[in-house]
Amino acid sequence: MIGHRGAARIAPENSLEGFAAAVGAGADLVEFDIDRGADDSALVIGHPGVAATGAALELDDALAYLASQSIGVHVDLKLVGAEREIAAAVRAHGLGERTLVSSTWARSLRRLAAEAPELTRAISYPRDRYGASGIAWPRPVVHASATALRCAMGVRAPLLLAAADGNALSLHHALVSPAVVRRAHRRGSAVIAWTVNDPDRVEELARARVDAIVSDDPQMALAVLATLKWLKMGDWS
Repeated sequence: MIGHRGAARIAPENSLEGFAAAVGAGADLVEFDIDRGADDSALVIGHPGVAATGAALELDDALAYLASQSIGVHVDLKLVGAEREIAAAVRAHGLGERTLVSSTWARSLRRLAAEAPELTRAISYPRDRYGASGIAWPRPVVHASATALRCAMGVRAPLLLAAADGNALSLHHALVSPAVVRRAHRRGSAVIAWTVNDPDRVEELARARVDAIVSDDPQMALAVLATLKWLKMGDWS
């Protein structure tokens, strides 16, 4: 379970308070974006192009806190060109083996494969330029708009992974199906579904055998997953 921007539904997003909420909920990883600070020098936590409310949390401070906790780090990399700096920061805090980097930019992941091969690299799809994943779209709308893409993902997924030299696939949850998960797993790649705040959809994705679910409310998602523990993995479909 991955806490989105910490635990954005229950605490201020992209803050130490939010990260602590994700830790307290029992999340496996905490997710955040990275941007440049106001002076274009320090890396900070936040979505590029979106103004922070208040002082932005510096990446170094965030990593220092997370390194002291029993939790992994999920960097959603939208800031092209910062790959070397991010790899250096993660290494400086001893988080290399605990860090997943996702990006829609294949070239960023290829750079990371060369710069920091110890990091898990997830190619993300589709590119969410305007924060559409955070909108609570009615399920019929999501279903109708995603059907064609979902059907094509079985073919597209291996191509995306190969182009990015990635070892994981990060998909908007509406594009995830059991067939896509099976195809990725046959390639040895994990599947991450984002961003899921509906309990029924959490259960559907668990039954599809995704490897991780990103949620604004990790406590809710983990509570749903706990109800499925009586199922044997071989019974899931």
